Amino acid sequence: MGLLETWRETAYSQEADKKQLEQFWADYFKQEKGVYEQLLENPDEAVSGTVKELAEKYGLSVMTMVGFLDGINDSLKQPNPIEEMEEDTVVSLDFDNESLYRNMVDAKAEWLYGLPAWEKIFDEEKRRALYLEAKKMHTVVKGPKVGRNDPCPCGSGKKYKYCCGR
Repeated sequence: MGLLETWRETAYSQEADKKQLEQFWADYFKQEKGVYEQLLENPDEAVSGTVKELAEKYGLSVMTMVGFLDGINDSLKQPNPIEEMEEDTVVSLDFDNESLYRNMVDAKAEWLYGLPAWEKIFDEEKRRALYLEAKKMHTVVKGPKVGRNDPCPCGSGKKYKYCCGR
C-alpha cells in the first residue's frame, strides 16, 4: 500500500471515533498552517527534496507530509507523482502563487488564505480579485430559456416546439 493510500485511509476513516478524527484534523490544520507560513516567507523559492527530508525540514511526520503534498498538489507548477509516492520519492513544493491562493479560498481554508504573508505577495485588490475568481469557479450559469414558440436555437428556422423541443 502506498503512502497516499495509507494517509487517506487514516484521514477519511469511516470507522474512526468522531472525536479522534476531529482532533486529528485540528492537529493537521495547525501543522499545515505552520508549513504554509514558512513557504510563503519565500514564495519564489522552489523547495524540493524527498518526502522524508521535507517532513524533517518542516517538523512533520511522514504521513502528515503526505497529506500536505496531497493538498498542495493542484497548486504546483509541476504536480508531484503522489499516487506512487514513497519516503524516498523526490518531490517539489514549487507552487503557483495565484493558483495556491484560489485553491485555499475554494477549500474554504480561511486560516490559510488569511495568513499575513499573503499581504507581501499580493496587494488588497489582487487578493480580492483572486477571491472572487475562486468563488465563481463553481457557479453554474444557465443560458436563457427557449420558449416553445421561439425559433429553434439549432438554426432550422422552425419553431422550437416542432423541432428540438419534441
